[in-house]
Amino acid sequence: MLIGFTVTNYRSIRETQTLSMVPTAGKEHHDTHTCASGIRAPSRLLRCAIIYGPNAAGKTNILKALAFMKAMVVSSVAAIPTGDTSYDPFLLSSESRTAPSEFEVSFAQGGTLYEYGFKITAERIHEEWLIELPSNRKRELFRRIYNERNKNYEWKFSNTFKGNRLLWRDATRSNALFLSVAAQFNSVHLLPVFAWFQSRIVMVHNLQGLNVGLTLQLLATQEGKSRLLPFVREADPGIADVEIKREAVPGAFQMPIPGGGAIFVPGQGQIIVDQAAPNATPDYVRISFSHNPLEGSESVQIPLDEESAGTRSLFMAAGAWLNVLRRGEILLFDEIDTSLHPLLTRFLIQQFHSDDTNPNGAQLICTTHDTTLLDADALRRDQIWFVEKGSDRATTIFPLSDFSPRKDEALEKAYLKGRYGALPIFDSVDG
Repeated sequence: MLIGFTVTNYRSIRETQTLSMVPTAGKEHHDTHTCASGIRAPSRLLRCAIIYGPNAAGKTNILKALAFMKAMVVSSVAAIPTGDTSYDPFLLSSESRTAPSEFEVSFAQGGTLYEYGFKITAERIHEEWLIELPSNRKRELFRRIYNERNKNYEWKFSNTFKGNRLLWRDATRSNALFLSVAAQFNSVHLLPVFAWFQSRIVMVHNLQGLNVGLTLQLLATQEGKSRLLPFVREADPGIADVEIKREAVPGAFQMPIPGGGAIFVPGQGQIIVDQAAPNATPDYVRISFSHNPLEGSESVQIPLDEESAGTRSLFMAAGAWLNVLRRGEILLFDEIDTSLHPLLTRFLIQQFHSDDTNPNGAQLICTTHDTTLLDADALRRDQIWFVEKGSDRATTIFPLSDFSPRKDEALEKAYLKGRYGALPIFDSVDG
């Protein structure tokens, strides 16, 4: 589970910014909105964090920073030996334009607390470190620091760090992460950390960006359909059943889908092109919903394309959403409220706040403009975060709990009145 994330000098972020999933002392929704971390301290973590702020304030960049960290861990080992890194600093300051970007994350995995981070410029990794706390004792497994004077790396390894670390050290290029390299050599210490980045962090920008193929997999079994239908009925309670019909794709369209999976083709008879395996021939999968009839009438079949935007979005996202909950992943979701009624947005968030639907500690970090969620019945005060830009046009992020709001405070009203900041600023226009 994610404990916290810190980023410095990345895109619109200039100074160090931190997002924490550690709950404050407040006891509201303690049993539902927080869950056990599996480690001694912090013993509980927030299941969700919701980020507010005006357009172009940098909300998305907070999510992109963690997604970038994942991408570096997973792919830097395959980078071109002489190529640049994916350095993307704050550009509005001459000082930050060449200064390192820094990323650090702390998380709990398998009963151990890990702190991992690195500093990066266009040319190289300047520093990288991993700290673990398997019990009460904190130990630094490794650290590499680039010595500007000697033009080489200085390395430190813990005596407890097992494996051929000198071989892995020598195989690590300046634009690659040691964590990524050692994991490729099956380092017993680093594989769990690498696996956490690779399989636990999921980033999407809209509901339709989730893998619709996972929804089709649910429809392949009766048990899966029984999980799917209650989810979709939140958008339309009149839905009684869902049906699928498959047919071969004409030869001209029999082309592989990159990476396998499925895509949705709107406006063409509610067609979903589904490829069960990378080398399989695609099928057209036509989806229709059976709606409960009025008294004395027959049930009606409505194609997916003719359903509401909210129903379509929820249906296509359902398999992936349920998969995140089942696998205990961390979902980074940009603008979760797009095309959804506020009650549907609230429903999606509530899925994370129940041991029944979220038994494995999945977490949601999302951005939104839906102020109806600023409600003490929906969220804890420490789950609400705000993003704004200062006079230096750099992004800052801060929690609602910094303002010590009363338990009965009308949060939505106070936010829209400007009590917490993070609102758009409009130039006056003479009529």
